[in-house]
Amino acid sequence: MKKYLLSCDWGTSSFRLRLVHLPDQSIVGEIVSKNGVGDTFNVWREKGIQLMPREEFFKKHLKEQVDFLSRDLEIDLTGVPIVLSGMASSSIGMLEIPYANVPFDLDGSNVLTRFIESQPAFPNEIIIISGARSSQDVMRGEETQLVGLHQLVHFASQEESIFIFPGTHSKHMYVKSGQLVDFKTFMTGEVFNLMATQSILKDSVDLEQLADLSESDWEPFRAGVRESGSGFILNSLFTVRTNQLFNVMSKKQNAMYLSGVLIGSELRYLMGERGKEFALCSGNNLFELYQTGISELGLAENTKIISSEIVDIAAMTGHIRIFEHQKSKLEL
Repeated sequence: MKKYLLSCDWGTSSFRLRLVHLPDQSIVGEIVSKNGVGDTFNVWREKGIQLMPREEFFKKHLKEQVDFLSRDLEIDLTGVPIVLSGMASSSIGMLEIPYANVPFDLDGSNVLTRFIESQPAFPNEIIIISGARSSQDVMRGEETQLVGLHQLVHFASQEESIFIFPGTHSKHMYVKSGQLVDFKTFMTGEVFNLMATQSILKDSVDLEQLADLSESDWEPFRAGVRESGSGFILNSLFTVRTNQLFNVMSKKQNAMYLSGVLIGSELRYLMGERGKEFALCSGNNLFELYQTGISELGLAENTKIISSEIVDIAAMTGHIRIFEHQKSKLEL
């Protein structure tokens, strides 16, 4: 079964398992669910902690998914190695592995991993990938995506670049000469959700209509990006309330304005990094907001857009690259 690899990205709130055909790196089949590490850990703590150790509980769930994929594809997956990234290596995951320190090479040669041998009850060896840490920041999962993107995306002339991953906790990752040298986490999405659903601003915005945006709805977002440069973000947030009280904007437009203030605040520091090339990773519903924010700040010329198709296979490509290096070490 050396021609196959099981690529598993297990995040806090999501699970993805793919069977990869190694010779051409094609995806044979996959399972995607919302049964993330967070829910799995909670179930173990509430119902399974007296029955089995945490590692065994997670492996039991993982084996169920491997068996399901095997039946669905009608392929015997016994002995196929599994490479596992994301929150599976965290304090609430299968087992906790220390973070790898930056800088580290993006060829996949020196990320931290833990090898688990196959057993009769679980006939697949597992390579678990750790996260990364700087002096002030941590992440798990994005470092594997970055290893994959380093193989898939080539910058013609820039030695230094910043990869931007929009999300609930956005990541900006600094790459220089083939190494991850630093990164920053921005709680932009979480702050937006808190402001829009649990603060005094919740009655001034409407989130339900944001899936259907007209061109006129984008101008409040751009206005929010411009407002983010005022230097008084705490005051700018309160203007969301006065926008509604004074009938300046509809609640739908006000939600876009709030998003613009926060995303603009996240992106604005990039204006001082114009000597670097930016790589904006698409692939989720925040991409268009970030692309508009980058354009409004005059950063579009410095920015390369990485397509959703490439972002979608980045973690898998990182798994393959790391697997190749780890297997060569194990065979020495």
